[in-house]
Amino acid sequence: MAADAALALVLLGFGLLATGLAGDNQPASTPVDAASRVLIAVAALALLLRRRAPIATLAVVTVTTSAYLVLGYPYGPILVVFLIAVYTVAVRLPVRPAALAAAGAFVLLLAHVFGSRGPAPGWAGVLPASAWVVVPFAVGVVVRVNRESAARSRAEAARDRAEQARRQADEERLRIAQEVHDVVGHGLAAISMQAEIALHLLPKRPEQAETALTAISRTSREALDELRVTLGAVRQGAERGPVPGLARLPALRDRLAGAGLAVDLRVVGQPWDLPAALDLTAYRVVQEALTNVLRHAGVADAEVRVDYRADEVTVEVTDRGTGAGAAFVDDESGHGLAGMRERVAALGGRLAAGPRTGGGFRVYARLPVGPAT
Repeated sequence: MAADAALALVLLGFGLLATGLAGDNQPASTPVDAASRVLIAVAALALLLRRRAPIATLAVVTVTTSAYLVLGYPYGPILVVFLIAVYTVAVRLPVRPAALAAAGAFVLLLAHVFGSRGPAPGWAGVLPASAWVVVPFAVGVVVRVNRESAARSRAEAARDRAEQARRQADEERLRIAQEVHDVVGHGLAAISMQAEIALHLLPKRPEQAETALTAISRTSREALDELRVTLGAVRQGAERGPVPGLARLPALRDRLAGAGLAVDLRVVGQPWDLPAALDLTAYRVVQEALTNVLRHAGVADAEVRVDYRADEVTVEVTDRGTGAGAAFVDDESGHGLAGMRERVAALGGRLAAGPRTGGGFRVYARLPVGPAT
């Protein structure tokens, strides 16, 4: 409203001052008088409502402009007001109603071409009169189309950002679900094995059952601590603690030893600080593979080999069991082997898992990294 008020006042002052000068250059026109000034003022002040009521504004401006021209007053600033009114209709309304309103304004404006107190241009004036309507109408339509296109682009960009945010949230939930699966699955498998050992020893050698129960307590406490770290990521404002990595493999080996699985851990090459995501993935692959040995292989030992190289890290878990390794191979639920494949593939690595030629099962993951610094 402030902008429209300023525009109306500027055009009012310009019209009142410049119309007289225009009349001096058009001696055949009707001299400027109070009636012409009233018509100029009405047309200019009508622009105050051009955004709220564009068609009504165009109607008022067209009537006053046509009356001004029919009375023979000189061509002047009042035509600028008419151009702005036509432009406003084109830029504010859809094409069809805007075109109908502009056509009506054009028909009414033609009255002065064939009947005027001043010089009547006749048919020669139709083309110039049509330009006063067509040009501002075309400009208004182009501006409106550009604005709508920009608005659609902004809306599409907002939808893309929202979709990306939802996709990132889904990926984060999936990552946390995989973390929880790995932590809980490994912890419960170890606890279950330790509980079976305790139940077996309790009737015959109760003093040795205490060792298994102590291992259950330690394993459950460690699993709960790791679970708290993992779930801390979903709490708003909570900071994640340090994530597990290959440096924790000795602790994993000791925990599994308490569950009855002896792990032979071998490290080749000089360990160095790996990217956090890669370090976590390598650790989870080993953890998931050893959990599978504990559950399915039916053996009391397994081998883990970690090989640090300049451009990659490989981890290999093997056993000589005869258990239901196929259950692990065929797990496509999004956890187990499928989850491990997703983790490794996301880092550009490769994972192979399957029965060994000499018996047992083998899980091998290759994770490419940049050179150590």
